[in-house]
Amino acid sequence: MTHRRDLVRHRHTLSEIREIMNSMKTLAYMETRKLARFLDAQHAVVQSIEDVAMDLLSFYPETLPEAKETTSVYLMIGSERGFCGDFNHALSRHLESSLQRHSSNVPLLITVGHKLATLLEEDTRVVARIDGASVVEEATILLSQVVSELTTLQKEHGVLTVFCLYHSSNNGVVTQKLLPPFQDFQNRPPRFLLPPILHQTPQDLIVTLTDHYLFAALHEMFYTSLMEENHHRVAHLDGAVKHLDTESEELTRRCNALRQEEIIEEIEVILLSATSLDDKPDIHGYANMQDNK
Repeated sequence: MTHRRDLVRHRHTLSEIREIMNSMKTLAYMETRKLARFLDAQHAVVQSIEDVAMDLLSFYPETLPEAKETTSVYLMIGSERGFCGDFNHALSRHLESSLQRHSSNVPLLITVGHKLATLLEEDTRVVARIDGASVVEEATILLSQVVSELTTLQKEHGVLTVFCLYHSSNNGVVTQKLLPPFQDFQNRPPRFLLPPILHQTPQDLIVTLTDHYLFAALHEMFYTSLMEENHHRVAHLDGAVKHLDTESEELTRRCNALRQEEIIEEIEVILLSATSLDDKPDIHGYANMQDNK
């Protein structure tokens, strides 16, 4: 009976854990629904800025500064919380693979997210660790911290080439060049016959566009990464909940089997007790017989 009670307590504990994980899964799913609305609008903003920059550079390609030797900085957007599988490990693997193919010098790393920072705790290339966003409303605060770190690094190391590593919705982990922007738009044929009408010089306009692009693109990357993080979390927790359900069913089966054994033992004890009573002599009947004699 003691063993069955232990199994019952264990099953109750698993049930409580299952309820907690299922609630976490529901919250993660609700966050993906909220992020979907933000992502559509943010993607449209980034696309409009890129279209303006493309039109400008198609007529004024000399606006962008010449490429120079710069310091490479990799901004890695990981997760602030756990229960999302190999989300952060995939970023680390992609970074090493990307550096082996393209980089000839040791880059500087900025990690976003507590779990990613813990994973790369011993990596000497990390120069800044920033807490990540758990919900979409925290993305603006996160952006300010990232821009502040980039500004500090630029003062220390000069011109930066900034790449962003994050989970994309369609292509897994991707590396996207963030700064300097619009490099791929140079020397493209114009889409229109006449150049755009400008109210400021092309150089001033490209600087303004760069500021807007950095703000919009970082928001889009944070939203996209947070969306994929929650997708990973939903899948991971769903698997955990199913495993707990299977384990709970097995415990229920074992508890029922043990209870059946206990009932059988109780019945056997009752039957043995009844048999022993039947085998005892009738003392009172024997005394009455002696009196009659």
